Amino acid sequence: MNLLFIVADQWRGDALGITGTPGVHTPHLDRLASEGAVFTAHYSQASPCGPARASMLTGLYMMNHRQVGNWTPMSPGLRNIAQHLESAGYDCGLVGYTDTPMAAAALRDVPADAPERWICPGFQLIEPFLFSQGFSNWRAHLSKRGYDVPHGNSRIFLPPAHATAGTHGNFPPAYYAAEDSDTAFLADAAIRFIESAGAAPWFLHFNCLRPHPPIVAPAPYHDLIRAADVELPCRPAPLQAVADAHPLHAAFLKTQRLKEYFGRDVAPDAIPESLERKMRATYFGNCAEVDANIGRIVNALHEAGVYDETLIVFTSDHGDQLGDNWIYGRRSAFDAHFHVPLVLHNPAHIPAGITRDTFTEHVDLLPTFLDLLGIKQNHHADGYSLVPLLDDDTATLRDTTHFELDFRDYPTRELPKILGLDDGVCNASIVRSKHFKYVHCAGLPPMLFDLVQDPAETRNVAAQTRYAPIVTEYAQRMLDWRLAHQQEAFTFHHQVYGDRLVDSRRKHDAQG
Repeated sequence: MNLLFIVADQWRGDALGITGTPGVHTPHLDRLASEGAVFTAHYSQASPCGPARASMLTGLYMMNHRQVGNWTPMSPGLRNIAQHLESAGYDCGLVGYTDTPMAAAALRDVPADAPERWICPGFQLIEPFLFSQGFSNWRAHLSKRGYDVPHGNSRIFLPPAHATAGTHGNFPPAYYAAEDSDTAFLADAAIRFIESAGAAPWFLHFNCLRPHPPIVAPAPYHDLIRAADVELPCRPAPLQAVADAHPLHAAFLKTQRLKEYFGRDVAPDAIPESLERKMRATYFGNCAEVDANIGRIVNALHEAGVYDETLIVFTSDHGDQLGDNWIYGRRSAFDAHFHVPLVLHNPAHIPAGITRDTFTEHVDLLPTFLDLLGIKQNHHADGYSLVPLLDDDTATLRDTTHFELDFRDYPTRELPKILGLDDGVCNASIVRSKHFKYVHCAGLPPMLFDLVQDPAETRNVAAQTRYAPIVTEYAQRMLDWRLAHQQEAFTFHHQVYGDRLVDSRRKHDAQG
């Protein structure tokens, strides 16, 4: 099979039409989900984009791949999915970005201005879309099409100051037409790749920035969703109660920048309901535009005659709070930050109409891809293949899910300064079951949320006496998880006296 791995940026887990979320319009993804498998309790392992994508591509938790930020290089020696498939004879193409810079040791022969410095090795770069290079390819495309392109990485997306709102009163449209948007530009490249693919099996990793802010969409998507049809953010507790519940969330509330959501700096408790609805309507409009371009790419598979032999996978690197619990963006320990969609589709290998609500994780993707493609996994991964879940609706891989936060905030160190913490303790590990969610902060008190009594995570009950046994139990679960998975803690190699060298990861003996 071929593999088409689609990753949208900052797409919430509830932003699919099949979830029933008001205002969501994703007919193409809904069809893929109905004809394949959808995993409704799928979670990212980390945030922001780089750490999350590193877990997807390597099958490792952040504590093992150690890419803790967008500018942190990927450790040399880690194998990613492109390298696995390249070794198996696949042509591996990348459209967009991975936010995983190459380590210095791997850069000796790479020119200083080469876009390959900013992506995982193993990929042929079909069409880059890189913040580090000012989105130069798309910028050149817009200029060639006659647009007056604003300077600056953020301003390139923004509508002109005189732009007017649409008929539904939503935010003004982008200055570029939908056929020239960043998403369409990248989809065009993906379609060209599919049309020109040779006889060898191929792997195309398609990455688009949307619905990542700034919250602006091209016409007609800017006005596709009626603001009145979307829900307001989930806020059962006042802003001050969220801030008082834990110093980490107080710091996140203090440092969040809402200009990329509302076009101007504004305090979260001063945003009128009408503006909240417009913002969410535009976010979902961006989702709809991505969905439309996914439809174009799937149509190209049909026209190339490879639809039936292509494994299509859709997910996101991480989610977005969109104002839930008064927080916007990708900095929190709340579920909307980590819960993302996952859809798998292939007529030959995945039965239609499968829905699974058991916990699955980004580290499961690499083992699943190799399993479905019939490629032997010869390197360690922290996750598991999801194939057993396709065959058995009672099967589970885990009874908890785990994710991590690193908030050292290099180079400004904004959060460490606010919290008064040394860099080495600016991290948190999170374990979540169906009933409880425990957040272990290295330099701060823990958090515990009773998800049955408080599904919106508004009350941190870690300090309450009656929850003390639960805190102890989940702290033990966290320790067990880390000791079981942290690769640096133990050697995988064992030398039997005068005999063979045993590698416990590969489950076979190798001559020493």
